[in-house]
Amino acid sequence: MIGHELGGRYEIIERIGGGGMALVYKAHDILLGRNVAIKVLRQQFVHDEEFIRRFRREAQSAASLSHPNVVSIYDVGQEDEIHYIVMEYVEGYNLNEIIKERAPLQVEESVRIATQICDALDHAHQNQIIHRDIKPHNILIGRNGRVKVTDFGIARAVTSTTITQTGSLIGSVHYFSPEHAKGVATGEKSDLYSLGIVMYQMLTATLPFLGESPISVALKHLQEEFDDPRDVNPLIPQSVENIILKSMRKNPHERYQSAKEMIVDIETSLLPERRNEPKMQFADFDADQTRALPAIKVQQQGTSLRRNKDLFNEDDEDDKPMTSNKGKKKWTKPVLWISLTLFILIAMGSIVWYVNNKLSVQEVAVPSVINMQEDAAVAKLKEFGIEVGEITRAYNPEFDEGMVYDQSKKEGTTIKEGSSINLSVSTIKPFVTMPDVKSLTFEEASKILIGKKIKEDNIKQTSDYSDEPSGTVISQSPGANAEFDGDTQEIVLTVSKGPKNIPMPNLVGKTQQDAQSELENLGLELEAIKEDTSFQIEKGKVTQQWPYDPKAPVSPGSPGSKITLFVSTGYPAEALDYTFRLPVAPVEEGKKTKVRIVYSDARNEEGSTKEYGTQTIQTTQVFPVKLVLMPNKDAVVSVYLDGKPFDEFRIRYNDVKNGTVPEVVLPQKDPVVPPITEDEPVDVVPDQNNEEDPKGNADNNTDDVEDDTTAMTSSGKLDNNNKNKDKGHKGNKDNRDNRGNDRNNGNRLTSSRP
Repeated sequence: MIGHELGGRYEIIERIGGGGMALVYKAHDILLGRNVAIKVLRQQFVHDEEFIRRFRREAQSAASLSHPNVVSIYDVGQEDEIHYIVMEYVEGYNLNEIIKERAPLQVEESVRIATQICDALDHAHQNQIIHRDIKPHNILIGRNGRVKVTDFGIARAVTSTTITQTGSLIGSVHYFSPEHAKGVATGEKSDLYSLGIVMYQMLTATLPFLGESPISVALKHLQEEFDDPRDVNPLIPQSVENIILKSMRKNPHERYQSAKEMIVDIETSLLPERRNEPKMQFADFDADQTRALPAIKVQQQGTSLRRNKDLFNEDDEDDKPMTSNKGKKKWTKPVLWISLTLFILIAMGSIVWYVNNKLSVQEVAVPSVINMQEDAAVAKLKEFGIEVGEITRAYNPEFDEGMVYDQSKKEGTTIKEGSSINLSVSTIKPFVTMPDVKSLTFEEASKILIGKKIKEDNIKQTSDYSDEPSGTVISQSPGANAEFDGDTQEIVLTVSKGPKNIPMPNLVGKTQQDAQSELENLGLELEAIKEDTSFQIEKGKVTQQWPYDPKAPVSPGSPGSKITLFVSTGYPAEALDYTFRLPVAPVEEGKKTKVRIVYSDARNEEGSTKEYGTQTIQTTQVFPVKLVLMPNKDAVVSVYLDGKPFDEFRIRYNDVKNGTVPEVVLPQKDPVVPPITEDEPVDVVPDQNNEEDPKGNADNNTDDVEDDTTAMTSSGKLDNNNKNKDKGHKGNKDNRDNRGNDRNNGNRLTSSRP
């Protein structure tokens, strides 16, 4: 075979192993450029339909599995009389080689290997595949430490009619289960028994049952107890020994109920709180219960015995004792051989007689236990001498909880007494556990929920604003891990509409408290409050905010939603308030004159003025103009009469600070009695910005234009300052020229008018 190109694709490189029914070669896949392993059926079996069927069954069984701990099957074929299977090539060693080289293995390594083997078995069992030949020879360890289970050549898909072949024991005798030796139905728990023996061997470097022949080993599986692992290797933790003890119980009901259950026990066995747990206790073993059906039945003396012997010895070459005849005389050899042959024939004949006469059993008809409670069904089967094998528990809407709704052997089927049948028992209606579907799209979440048997009509969608990406689930009801009836429970998934954008509010001019309340109501965050002096905004109100862009909406919770407020503390400390009392006389006493007053002070931007107001007068009146001055900002008050500029007054900061502001003096004239006329309305448009005192002293400039002073043409103060009433006035130009001198001399501000 070496160098042969099999199937026009696989170039045989070397032989790497072999068993009782096939040889294994390393080959190169020319098409895909990778190394593969090829199992080729031995030539002596190519005409044996039984072996060919078994060989093909290996490919079918293994090909249905896809798991990282199961050797993958790539191809199956036939070339002339060569039947072959192409499978994954694992670079490394098999577990048998590792055990021979360095057993006992470290506990941690043994647990790691056992976990991966059990994981592979769990996958196979979930796919209704029983391996039935778990042993170190079939466990491959890659160079990366990955465990691969191979050789599903004698695996059998579990069906309602699964039975073990009569008269033959398939698998290596040192590793198979008691029920395997008895020839009754094998199941998932049989694989777990074999795994327990593999763990025993890894940790103790020995097998639990040894004997002079395969038959004696098989009987020990049925009748004898083994030495506890810790008696052989005291370094084994009690928690790990408990796993071996439980998996190797002769009664399948006392073993792990599933590979998944065993995985959980293995994975947690090395936790500190478990290492020294109490030793697991079991009821005493009754050998009579396991002796009923050994599968050692001779059909035709000669061929059948030979066939069984071959199967027992398959892959067990390591157990053959070595003998030597050196020094024996040639004439003694025929006698020895004849004696040995007679001894073997007598021994085997005795075993056959014992099996056929002492261990033979009666056949019974299977009764119906459907629609019976589980306990009653088990009791009834025991009355007929039938054991209960696997019990599958699943919800069946047509049967109450605990009722048997199916059995693997139909009523009236004839089986041997002591055989077992499997039962299916109904459970309560299972609840659905709600998965966490947040952050998924509604479609993805719905697909998962429908996969859990939740009705699509019961899945509802709502939406809400969120910072999570639009279209993703942000909340769910019921919550994750909640349990409910999938047929009736309504599922509500809230999907994000994305961030909610709102217009940026304008908080300028509002009190600090009002501004904070508005931010809170809008879901915006107040990042900081800073003080700010202001001539325009009164103390305690917002002068500015950052950021502020009325055209750029913000989303609560976004970086731009953190607002800094600047709150007015009023005027700067050096600012001075001053009320400038400005007397204004009509152009001609007794005749109407329209007076307009404007001013600029520290509150104005450079180059701008504010309106004080406009009023029609017939007599001299005093207008109180409230001003605010700064060291670098004087105040200027301008007067317009009948729409024309009339006079301008500059009030200096230092004069106000020192109390040396000159007073305005109007020239005195003889009083003129105005004609009696009806009162005309006063047209005053006060400066709104001059109404509020940022320091908290609210005072309107026009408020001081008292009703009682509307005719202040000759107030006492003005009379005292103008002693020479008969001097008259020389004209606007002369008086304006002299006004500067008056200010410089600290005297009075005077104004002349024609």
